Amino acid sequence: MFFSRVGQSKAPHRAVFLAFSLIAPSLVLSACMSSEKDVNLATYVDQTEPADVLYNQGLANLNAGRLDEASKKFDAVDRQHPYSEFARKSMVMGAFADYRAGNYDEAIGSAKRYLTLYPSTDDAAYAQYIIGLSYYRQIKDVTQDQKEAHQTVQTMQDLVTRWPTSEYVDDAKDKIRFATDQLAGKEMQIGRYYLERREYIAAVKRFRTVIETYSNTRHVEEALARLTEAYYALGLTSEAQTAAAVLGNNYPDSQWYKDSYKLLQSNGLQPRENAGSWISKAGKLITGA
Repeated sequence: MFFSRVGQSKAPHRAVFLAFSLIAPSLVLSACMSSEKDVNLATYVDQTEPADVLYNQGLANLNAGRLDEASKKFDAVDRQHPYSEFARKSMVMGAFADYRAGNYDEAIGSAKRYLTLYPSTDDAAYAQYIIGLSYYRQIKDVTQDQKEAHQTVQTMQDLVTRWPTSEYVDDAKDKIRFATDQLAGKEMQIGRYYLERREYIAAVKRFRTVIETYSNTRHVEEALARLTEAYYALGLTSEAQTAAAVLGNNYPDSQWYKDSYKLLQSNGLQPRENAGSWISKAGKLITGA
């Protein structure tokens, strides 16, 4: 009797165990699925908008001056519809929106990414132009570092070289001239500093850079006068005379030339060009600002 009761009592327990063993995996699976937020496809579809809608919203925000919103819309196109035609357009327009908003690093990054992915498209020149403008807007006073001026010259020159018929070439050349003038101005600022401290050799090096590297800037005139002064102080009268002569040949009515002439005359000297001097050779490249 005891054994039959025990035998009867084990059957229901086994049935419960088997039932639970079948149900438990489904419960665990259901719990795992409910914890995964990314599998809610309905929500994902609701959050994804057509590429053309997002792109046009971006343009509308851009035209309205809502630059941050425009940038977000263009980013959404690239994120939700990668490698589509609208994503390509959104990338360069997003770079422009960032540039307009003053987010220059973001603009440069987006434009460079565009050039990496689409170097041969019609908008490639525009992307390069945005990079150049972003550097140009960050150029500082000549008393500060001129890294951005260097980057402006390099980027805009690449634009002129790679896309010579682009509509952006004329403005790129203007930006190159300005940035080059800044670089020459920096050299002059440092050269004057050395000249005032009577470190004449260091000063000559800076003024020489202006004449040889930035011969088409407005700073050449003063650089020649400063060379006359520095060489005269060093006792290198032939070089001083040559610098004054080249200055007079290119800027005969200049006050800088009058001052240099007066300096030489104070010691019975006259401007006289030595054809073998580096100054004479560099003088042939001078075009003026």
